[in-house]
Amino acid sequence: MSNISLVAVSGSLHSPSKTTVLSRVLLERFAEALERALGPEAAVDTRLIELSEIGREFSGALTRDELSPAAEEAIRTIEQATLLIVASPVYRASFTGLFKHVFDFVGQYALIDKPVLLAATGGSDRHALIIEHQFRPLFSFFQALTLPIGVYGSDADFVDYRIDSPALAERITQAVQRGAPVVIGQVRPVSSYISSW
Repeated sequence: MSNISLVAVSGSLHSPSKTTVLSRVLLERFAEALERALGPEAAVDTRLIELSEIGREFSGALTRDELSPAAEEAIRTIEQATLLIVASPVYRASFTGLFKHVFDFVGQYALIDKPVLLAATGGSDRHALIIEHQFRPLFSFFQALTLPIGVYGSDADFVDYRIDSPALAERITQAVQRGAPVVIGQVRPVSSYISSW
């Protein structure tokens, strides 16, 4: 079995960040679920790309060949992921501009049929529809396979940059339970893993 690459992209421009916390937890939970389901033969690699750290590498670039080596590496990591977890804080009713700028460099056909988990954070529950109104259309353009359950967390769901809400924790569990079989199906025939669930 080839390596399974789980890649999360946090579109937050700040550190520490609730969006990055949510991204990291989703990444860890997916890795745990896949390792349990696939057993010791699984080689699950995880990578968290924080735009608060690498974002300046994209500044000034208008075309992909103008990207710095670090930015190009990040784009290639996104394109080669087995599972992509994308998250952004709500900023002026959408994802951050830097988040969109980064994905403007991703190859138009690089994410076809790639499982993508959508996640976002915002000041209140009123912003939760960002997942349906902003994220899904973007990744539909890429012909990616957006997973059925997105994960949204409001400020009230966190305490000291820790997830403190049972409802959010349950949503994360649901997203992983529904999404993990899709990811496994990308790397292993369906009949060989049904019994493990």
